[in-house]
Amino acid sequence: MTDVARLAGVSHQTVSRVLNDHPNVREQTRLRVRAAIAELGYRPNRAARALVTGRSQLLGVVAQNSALYGPASLLAAFEGAAAEAGFAVSVGSVGSLDRASVSAAVERHLDQRVAGIVVIAPVASANEALDHLHSAVPLVTVDGDPARSTALVTVDQVSGARAATRFLLDAGHSTVWHVSGPTQWFDSAGRIAGWRAELERAGAEVPPVIAADWTAAAGYRAGQVLSRMPDVTAVFAANDHLALGVLRALSERGRSVPGDVSLIGFDDVPEAAYFTPPLTTVRQDFDAVGRATLSLLLSQITSGEPSSQRRTVAPELVVRDSVAPPPA
Repeated sequence: MTDVARLAGVSHQTVSRVLNDHPNVREQTRLRVRAAIAELGYRPNRAARALVTGRSQLLGVVAQNSALYGPASLLAAFEGAAAEAGFAVSVGSVGSLDRASVSAAVERHLDQRVAGIVVIAPVASANEALDHLHSAVPLVTVDGDPARSTALVTVDQVSGARAATRFLLDAGHSTVWHVSGPTQWFDSAGRIAGWRAELERAGAEVPPVIAADWTAAAGYRAGQVLSRMPDVTAVFAANDHLALGVLRALSERGRSVPGDVSLIGFDDVPEAAYFTPPLTTVRQDFDAVGRATLSLLLSQITSGEPSSQRRTVAPELVVRDSVAPPPA
C-alpha cells in the first residue's frame, strides 16, 4: 500500500479509503490510485486485513458435487453476490450430503478461518449432518428442510407448482398429471404439494404421481406411459429436463404439444425457450436467493448471534407456447 501511495502521490490512508470504497475520495484521486494498483499488480492481503478488522473475507459453501441446473445456479448466484460485497468463496464439494461428508467439509472450511458457512441442502439426508454442526458457526442453509429452525433461504416451490397447475386448469383442462422429481428432495416434495393443493382447491381429480428423477431420460420414460393414455391432456413436469423427455415421448406417439397435450416445466433453463414448442415453465430467481443468503449470513457474522430467519423467494410463471385448451 505504501508503494501504491508513493506512485499515486497520495497518502497511505487515501489508498485504504479507495480499497474500501469510501465515499469521501475525489473521483480523480480514486482513478489515480486504481491506476497505480493496476500498474504495480497490488493485491490486498486478506489474512492481514482479517487480523486488523477481526473479520475474515472468506465464506465457505458446502454443496453436493452436481451438474443439476438448480444447485449449480444457486452456487453461482451466491458466489456472485459475495464477490460484489468483497468476499471470496471457498466451495467444499461433497459426493453426498451425509453426516460424515458434510462434517468433513465444514471442518476444512473452519481450518481456513471462514467467517460463515452456507450449506446447499436440498435433500433429506442433509438434516442429520446439519444437526451436528457447532451452533457458534454462522450458518445459512439454502433449499433446505422448511421444518428446520436454522436460517433458511428457499424458493417458494409450493406457490410455483400451484401457479403452473392453475394455468393449465384455467386453460380448460379437467385435471393435470404430474411427473415428479426424486422423493427425497425438498423441492420435489414442495412441487407435489402445490400441484395437489391446487387440484383439490379446484375440485379436480388428483391423478397418481408419476415418480421420476431430474433427468430427461426419466421424463421420456414417464412420457411413454402418459402418451398411451388418451385422457391425459395436461402435464406438469417437476423440471424442464423432465418436460423435455415427456415432449419427446409424446412426439414419438404422434401426440402434439400443445394440440393434444399441454405441458409445463419448472426452472426455466436457458434452453427452455428453444424447445419445440417453446416451453411454458416456472422461473426461479437464483440471483435473489444468492443475495438473500448473503444478507442472512452477514447479519449473523456481524451480530455474533445464530439466526432462525427465513427468506422465501417467489417464483414466476413464464408463459410460452406449450399450453392450449384441451382438444375438443
